[in-house]
Amino acid sequence: MRLDKYLKVSRLIKRRTVANEACNNGRVSVNGQPAKASREVKAGDIIEIQFGQKTVKVEVLKISEHVSKAEAPAMYKEIV
Repeated sequence: MRLDKYLKVSRLIKRRTVANEACNNGRVSVNGQPAKASREVKAGDIIEIQFGQKTVKVEVLKISEHVSKAEAPAMYKEIV
């Protein structure tokens, strides 16, 4: 699944266009490497997103095309 779509489906970022812009501006990295929106994401990848001063780091647990709002947090595990 594309990185921008995963960020939207998992609700880490609300809209796909915003996810796309974050990737284009270098605020998203996968496994320590800056990532483009078209990068394929798989289970086990570590995604790091910079929101201003705050950084969110998560591990991808599963990939799914359609997920309800209640099930979205089960797609990733936050790393502290």
